[in-house]
Amino acid sequence: MTPAELQDFLLQHVPLFEGFDPGQVGQIVAASELRTFEGSEAIVECGEEGSFFGVLVSGHAEISVADSLGGRVPLNKLEAGDVFGEMSLLTGDRTVADVIAGNRCFVLMIPQSVFNARILVSPKAITFLSKLLADRSRALAVDLTSRQMHEQALAKSGDPYALSLKTRVPGKILAFNVGLSQIRFGVYDSEDSGKDVHGIIDCGDCTVARVTLTADGVTTFRERAPFPLKDFLPVMFESMLTLGDKHLFTPFEVIAVGHRVVHGGSKFSSSAVITPQVMADIEALSVFAPLHNPINLEGIRESLKAFPDAPHVAVFDTAFHQTLPTYAYLYGLPYDYYKKEGIRRYGFHGTSHRFVSLKAAEIVKRPLGELEIISCHLGIGSSLCAIDHGRSVDTSMGMTPSEGLIMSSRSGNVDPAVMIHLMEHYHLGADALSRLINSESGLKGISGISSDIHEIEEAANDGHHRALLAHRAFCYQVRKNIGAYVAAMGGVDVLAFTGEIGETSPTVRSLACQGLAYMGIKLDEEKNRSLGKATSHAVISADDSPVRILVIQNNDERLVAWEALRAMERNQITLTIRDKQDMPIPIEVSAHHVHLCQADVERLFGPGHQLTPEHDLSQPGQFACAEKVDLVGPKGRIANVRVLGPTRKETQVEIAMTEQFKLGIQAPIRESGDLANTPGVILEGAAGSTAIPRGVICAQRHIHMSPDDAMRFRLRDKYVVRVKVAGDRELIFGDVVVRVNPNYRLAMHIDTDEGNAASITTGMQGFVEDIQSRG
Repeated sequence: MTPAELQDFLLQHVPLFEGFDPGQVGQIVAASELRTFEGSEAIVECGEEGSFFGVLVSGHAEISVADSLGGRVPLNKLEAGDVFGEMSLLTGDRTVADVIAGNRCFVLMIPQSVFNARILVSPKAITFLSKLLADRSRALAVDLTSRQMHEQALAKSGDPYALSLKTRVPGKILAFNVGLSQIRFGVYDSEDSGKDVHGIIDCGDCTVARVTLTADGVTTFRERAPFPLKDFLPVMFESMLTLGDKHLFTPFEVIAVGHRVVHGGSKFSSSAVITPQVMADIEALSVFAPLHNPINLEGIRESLKAFPDAPHVAVFDTAFHQTLPTYAYLYGLPYDYYKKEGIRRYGFHGTSHRFVSLKAAEIVKRPLGELEIISCHLGIGSSLCAIDHGRSVDTSMGMTPSEGLIMSSRSGNVDPAVMIHLMEHYHLGADALSRLINSESGLKGISGISSDIHEIEEAANDGHHRALLAHRAFCYQVRKNIGAYVAAMGGVDVLAFTGEIGETSPTVRSLACQGLAYMGIKLDEEKNRSLGKATSHAVISADDSPVRILVIQNNDERLVAWEALRAMERNQITLTIRDKQDMPIPIEVSAHHVHLCQADVERLFGPGHQLTPEHDLSQPGQFACAEKVDLVGPKGRIANVRVLGPTRKETQVEIAMTEQFKLGIQAPIRESGDLANTPGVILEGAAGSTAIPRGVICAQRHIHMSPDDAMRFRLRDKYVVRVKVAGDRELIFGDVVVRVNPNYRLAMHIDTDEGNAASITTGMQGFVEDIQSRG
């Protein structure tokens, strides 16, 4: 079929293209590919990342899924003129079904970039696709639930959380971690990992610089004269000459540069493409990391000179922890020190903890949004992180990386009065105290031998008392914090170890898990002992352990490169969003309310009782009921809480954070319907009462969107965005999750606490500022 014939076919037989002129359709055809598929051949496979929009030009095909017995469940028949692939492109999810050719099929495969740029600009096309998406979403309820289908997609995908460094544009991705005494770097090829290089330039000795390079599985060492920081890139290139032509590259091949930045304060909740303003913010945040941020900035400036045409991204250690609730990050100091000076807990190792959570979900083949994970990053610096359904809710480090566990040479938690004592009785100043707690304490200080865990373990084996004491203190603190985080989240599904110590010390892992079997944490000692350095990951839990125990390989520089790619993708979408600032989102302040299952309706209001609609709500099909209930907690009660309809499968109670205290319960911040490990409460109605074992949440702030809205905003389901609200007290709400459903009407929902704090009332408007994460 010629391009002209294809153009005529699309205009005459594909309803999507109604209203397009021939020139527009001709451009789409020219940028697309016509492919042939034989009968029974898979055109699309479940679990793939959506990359094209398909038009069936001839033949017939079937959209279907595999059932639990290995059979096929048909969902839709496709004939010539039908389209497919829209669901994955519009939602951002992996494909949840197979498209199988029934006979020989010709398919026009329209690349995602063409679909976005040339089809989604048409209002008629958006309307057509929105209806199609709604119809097919309803069809997902046939025999298999939507959730089951998404779980299948995760299970079948080789890279469900996009953890690879593959890009559509081939090239090199650079990652830099520039410190005072050491510069670490990675060079990653987006097509061939065999060309990757990892390097360390150790400048700790003022008489010599030591360069370590690893490529093709071989590590080489060389020494050279010391050099100023401005020369670190020439030194890197000079050192790589010894590796041969395979690993060399030119600046023009670089498609992205990632830079580790230690402290992003509360300013940055995700990695950021570097601009002059971002650099100014990093410099201003040096007050929290005076030994790190200034030197990180110097490395950025030198890299910008060397690679002026490539996008540069700042990857912040602190960003992942910006979801910590206020009560988890505040110190017990006068509140003004937090408000005026920003003194609070920020947490570190965020990139590592985030990667561990995604990799863990991939390994256990369960959606990240339903897992409770404890990530143990144990290395020169060590920290634990409680990750509740993808969100960091607590972490052991604080305003600086000095807080938390005993570490290699850092003290970790110390009574603040100890510092006063040392100042008064030993006349130690600020510099001496900083050196003491960061360089002379921890394993090194207690053992008196070394900061290296393996040297301490060797000495402990020989009976060295202080080495035994240091090792036991370290493992005790890890185990104690694991238990604390199980309590913080109300359970745990995955316990993961990473970092140099976490990956290489079976003794530390064993002692950290001992005595925790009653929490469901059961280690297989044989698997643990026999594990060498994991190449990617290993499962070391016992077969009957309710909690999966994992060891996940950590590569800091690779993670920086990975975050850089994700930030670039978010930035492209953000720039598109900012071109659409004439598209406001209405804001609604949502008071406490209850959703009831039918069984609880009858317990509270009598057998056979049906909810009584009183007035409609903004979301189609939702209504406020005449019925009200009282909530009764361990401490107190809240009276006359409105019931919303229609009924649901499980009862859910949504309250504001200030109301937790009234009831005497601690409800987590969750999306509606995400009720695992949430507290329960007693409900009292007109005819009786019921005690629900779970279901009380503080609703995560969110935006309801129809697929039509999502296409206009270039957003997808589960994206997390920041929303700017204008007014007398202009502010930006972060951590706003996007929820896309054909039955939704555009509205952003916040609770009464948030509305009161920001002087926001229902009817005000917000504008999407940028994207924090892509869900």
